[in-house]
Amino acid sequence: MTYYTCIKIDEEYLFSNVRPNQVVDSYIVIDYMTSAPPFEVVIAGGQRMPPIEIDDLTKRYGDLAANDAVTFDIESGEIFGYLGPNGAGKTTTIRLLLGLIKPTAGTAHVLGANIRNRRALTEAKANIGYLPDTLGFEERLTGNQILDYFARMRGDERREELLDLFRPPLEKPVETYSSGNKRMLGIVQAFMHDPDLVIMDEPTAGLDPLKQDRLHQFLETERNAGTTIFLSSHVLSEVQRICDRVGIIRAGKLAALENVENLLTRSGKDVWVRLDDPVEDARFRTDDMIDVEVTDATIQFTYTGDVKTLLAHLVQFEVADVDIGDPQLDDIFKHYYGDEGGTENAPATGIEEDTTAEAE
Repeated sequence: MTYYTCIKIDEEYLFSNVRPNQVVDSYIVIDYMTSAPPFEVVIAGGQRMPPIEIDDLTKRYGDLAANDAVTFDIESGEIFGYLGPNGAGKTTTIRLLLGLIKPTAGTAHVLGANIRNRRALTEAKANIGYLPDTLGFEERLTGNQILDYFARMRGDERREELLDLFRPPLEKPVETYSSGNKRMLGIVQAFMHDPDLVIMDEPTAGLDPLKQDRLHQFLETERNAGTTIFLSSHVLSEVQRICDRVGIIRAGKLAALENVENLLTRSGKDVWVRLDDPVEDARFRTDDMIDVEVTDATIQFTYTGDVKTLLAHLVQFEVADVDIGDPQLDDIFKHYYGDEGGTENAPATGIEEDTTAEAE
């Protein structure tokens, strides 16, 4: 199935050379949906193109596959979390989607633009916000000068609204900023032109807990207003709170694609219990406990059942202390997707040189 998305520029709609009633790949374009962004073309059958559509996307560096036949869609108006340990391939996917590096095989469409079509992708990127993992701002400029630069390229109709929420010291040079202030400046530039799609790579890195909470609330509001958000993270609690669906990548391959509720059911809880006295293993252990480790009166395990049931079980014992928390992503991968570690995508210098060459 082929889909087409139009982009509104200077009150005119660009339809990728498609016109009403034109037959394209055996489908007839029957209507244009222009009542709300993103401006979409509806083809016969009433189907619309997702904001991001990835098909067998592959990026190789020699024998190493940074992305290996990755395939998934992101639906309009959802927060999609892209999970994986550092080096799993998350940033590679994002760079491919933005045309910063070229795919070895496969392709993707972003707001209807094929990432292999540089001109179409450049036009689509006017309606995309991007927060990279490493913010490459010119450090001698002030925050205001940075935002002015981006405003000239894409607009800034939401600038003041965003600066009420995220408040970097705009009059100071970026070189004096903390990592949290740089991240807030990046958030403002990513959203201030009111894009339909925002791609965020590790968005809460460097933010203190209060600012993380503020960002999470903001992203939920944006999602409810129809903005599509694609964010990568290695923080499970962050994805649990705000994402509708998740894709899990490990060693360049998509290991799972599911909604957050299913992910939580599969991941369980990390539990640490210290008892007043040691107890018999058979008396303490239940079928919902896996990877149980016992050291004297201290017991650690992953609990896959209902937490209320666990608490009811623990009251039978003399508990001195207990901690119940979310598991680390590496533990989730080990339990459910095998024990093959996620390694760095490629030697750092090799990727940097390749990225620079392809982006020019």
